[in-house]
Amino acid sequence: MADTRPWAIFLMGPTAAGKTDAAIALHEQLGHELISVDSAMVYRGMDVGSAKPSAEELARAPHRLIDIRDPADPYSAADFREDALQEMRQISAAGKVPLLVGGTMLYFKRLVEGVANLPSADAAIREQLEVKRQAEGLAGLHRALAKVDPTSAARIHPNDPQRLMRALEVFYASGRPMSELWAEQQPETFPWRVLSIALAPNDRKILHQRIAQRFETMLGEGLIDEVAALRKRNDIHLGLPSMKSVGYRQVWEYLDGAYDQGELVSRGVIATRQLAKRQLTWLRSWPSLNWIDSQQPDALDKLLKFVRDSGA
Repeated sequence: MADTRPWAIFLMGPTAAGKTDAAIALHEQLGHELISVDSAMVYRGMDVGSAKPSAEELARAPHRLIDIRDPADPYSAADFREDALQEMRQISAAGKVPLLVGGTMLYFKRLVEGVANLPSADAAIREQLEVKRQAEGLAGLHRALAKVDPTSAARIHPNDPQRLMRALEVFYASGRPMSELWAEQQPETFPWRVLSIALAPNDRKILHQRIAQRFETMLGEGLIDEVAALRKRNDIHLGLPSMKSVGYRQVWEYLDGAYDQGELVSRGVIATRQLAKRQLTWLRSWPSLNWIDSQQPDALDKLLKFVRDSGA
């Protein structure tokens, strides 16, 4: 039987790979409607450190799900799924193709697979976990998770603070392992046919160079001032998901006097490289993924031709 579901495109890739430029080109040349899949861009006032598209870029190609939350108001993968499905239904109903672009792989995964009946965020538990993280590091969090939920511990990278803390938070809030709660979920058919594309340079050294250049550019464009403005608010602190975003935590700690600007650059670049590594690990396990080398001079032409030929 022919698949009559409408098309959706997932344009994924590691940070600094050039996804925004590619998405804008697809919008301008093919008319696809853009939905941001980025856990930092959802927050207002977090523009420089999230590499949010400029006002001029957003005027050319509007992105949905950007600037929809205050940084003091936590936003989860479950929130994203609810919002993204609503936007996708509106786009498809208008006869357009939703193009979801970003690097928050957990959001893509939850969108397709659904969300388990997990407890909501608990500020008190998060604060306790943050104290434990400061005292024992990420290794301590991973050891704690391995004791209570070995299945999740085997799946979550030891250097992934957000997912480690969420898995522990679920256990302490519910008394049950997150893996057990997920196992109870009934699989469902995603309402769209998905064309999944990964945009990334084949040469990892090039990606590392782009990451270093971009972090230096962010500092030059006012990232420190951006974080300083957020710090002045009484309702924003390091325990919030928004401030766990790569770059923001490092600048916050720099403003606390934890290290000098040279160390800030080093830590910011290393944290971003670790993020890119995790993103690539996710991508390698993504089903039916089509890779395009972003460093090839004809990468955009290949992307456009591939989308056209697919019928999406």
